[in-house]
Amino acid sequence: MYRSGAFVAEHVSPTTDAQVQPNGVDLTLDVVFEQLEPGRITRDGKEIGDRVARPLEELTEKAPATYYLPEGTYVARYGERIRVPDGHVGFVYPRSSLMRNSGMLNTAVWDAGYEGRGEGLLQIHHDIEIERGARIAQFVLAEADHEGVYDGSYQGENLD
Repeated sequence: MYRSGAFVAEHVSPTTDAQVQPNGVDLTLDVVFEQLEPGRITRDGKEIGDRVARPLEELTEKAPATYYLPEGTYVARYGERIRVPDGHVGFVYPRSSLMRNSGMLNTAVWDAGYEGRGEGLLQIHHDIEIERGARIAQFVLAEADHEGVYDGSYQGENLD
């Protein structure tokens, strides 16, 4: 069973009232990265390819600190710290406004015990402007049985 937005908000920080939805919490865009070099995934580990943060643009007074993203694939880091509580699993879905502007966000399962500022694969199918801090995704929590909690290499990511 999915939990209420109010419950999810207890595990996301910082949040505003506008981010809390009936069934989850909206996540905002912090940084957009472009991957420069190939990564590597083996049976024994992984290596993330080198990447660089895209520059912010001051497009207008009404749209300061905006990413202009041409068609392509990027990595989006969320602005909020997430903590997946015991007895739950987390999922991130794109907001409909992103999809209606030819964008898609792909993510993985967020296991119980994970804590950090996660990332998602941002696919842009038509040029778009996205202001830093704009809501691009929704984080939801579902009750889940599990044995143990997440203790992988992404634990505590992007918290410094």
